[in-house]
Amino acid sequence: MRTLLHIPIIHTQADMGALKERVRLLRIEKLGKEGWERNVKSADQMWEVIRQVIEKWELPYEQVRLYQDGLPNCGREVEIVTQLAQAGSPNHTLLVELIQKGATLMGTESPDLLLQEYQLIQQTLAPRDGGRASGVEGGLARLGRSLLEKRDRYIAARVSETLGRGETGIIFLGLLHSLERLVAPDIRLQYPLGRPAPFGKAGAS
Repeated sequence: MRTLLHIPIIHTQADMGALKERVRLLRIEKLGKEGWERNVKSADQMWEVIRQVIEKWELPYEQVRLYQDGLPNCGREVEIVTQLAQAGSPNHTLLVELIQKGATLMGTESPDLLLQEYQLIQQTLAPRDGGRASGVEGGLARLGRSLLEKRDRYIAARVSETLGRGETGIIFLGLLHSLERLVAPDIRLQYPLGRPAPFGKAGAS
């Protein structure tokens, strides 16, 4: 048997890269400053819980593979994770610490699909005329759901192909993702922090 530990996550500002300021302003516009601050605090608390839980695990880290939402399968995985950790991402800081314990970081996502999603996010964030906004946003939402499904299928295939017999995988995935019925049948999918549940309207991609 192979085991995959699914950790549902909320993305923080530090994970957003070049889009983080635009995302921050839109969330403040939508939620209000106090609402945005509550979301930030909730995300920070979530990461503290994740850290506390994982720190208690006594895993043979030489037999652990790490999979990460948004991390392309590109050969530069450690560099990308290190840069985001240095930018203040609690998610990627935790990944660096697990790598130092002996875990192996895996490229997880299709670079092409991630590029398509980045372009979609740019379109979604772009200002638009009120008359056309609802139609455009509806089309973008449909495209986003289709991309999410394609990403999940790629991620599941990647895990199924690379997780070895007797190994444990830890996968950090946003709340909208689901790998059930997609990973290989001999992979035991577990939810040590509970199954994903919707978290408001922010950061759940």
